Parts: sequence; structure tokens; C-alpha cells
Amino acid sequence: MSQPAPASSAIVRRDGRYLLVRRRNPPAADLYAFPGGRAEAGETPAEAALRECLEETGIEVANPRLFATYDLVTRNGEGDVTHHYFLSVFAVEETGTGTDEALAADDAAECGWYSADEVRAMPVPASVLECVERLEMERFLELEA
Repeated sequence: MSQPAPASSAIVRRDGRYLLVRRRNPPAADLYAFPGGRAEAGETPAEAALRECLEETGIEVANPRLFATYDLVTRNGEGDVTHHYFLSVFAVEETGTGTDEALAADDAAECGWYSADEVRAMPVPASVLECVERLEMERFLELEA
């Protein structure tokens, strides 16, 4: 199996809604996902998450907290590996500087803010749905406490 390329994404939540982008390029083309992408040379996973969020949406974020990691392998019809990423997913906070409106750029075809119920009905990678479900459970437990 190939050595995975490092990639990162950023979970941005505002008023109970999640910032998602519709991917323009493989391996997740036309799926909705958290803003993110491949790390650049010399960049830490956290730095990649912050940069990718800004590049894809115009939303500036900070204070990355590692939330989840995934070893993502995509194969073609013959079973050959076409993409292999080690994805670090970070929960982040908006800085309050920059734009307030998310605008799709870079390899994001579109972006927007979605409730957990909307995310459940959208075409999303399993990793995104897993993170949203986990965050919703944490929020529920906080309300119960």
C-alpha cells in the first residue's frame, strides 16, 4: 500500500450549523465535506487545516483542536489504490476577522452552513457524518449536564 499523503480539515460550527464545501475534485468530487485539503511541504496538520479553511471559504479560523484522524484509501474498479490520505480533522473557532460570509474558492465548488439534520441527508463522506454525529452527541450531553 502507498504511503498516505497528509491532509487536514476544519470543523467550523456557527449557531448549531456546520460549514461544508462541495468538493470540485477527486477523490471526493461532488461530496460535501469540511473545508480542507493536502498539507503543503513543511506545514503541520493544524496549519494546513487553518490555511485550507481560509482558502476554500474566506472564513478565518484559529485554535485548532485535533478532533479525529482517518486513514482514507480510495480504490478503482480493479482494486488499485488511486488516493491515500491520512486526514487530521480539527475543531476550530472563527477569529471574527475577515469575511462573515462563506464564499467558495480554490477547489470548493460551493459552500454553506448546514444543520446536523441537513448534513445527514446530504452526500457526505462517512468521516464527515461520523464527526457531526459525535459533535451532536457531545452537545446533547452538555445540555443534559
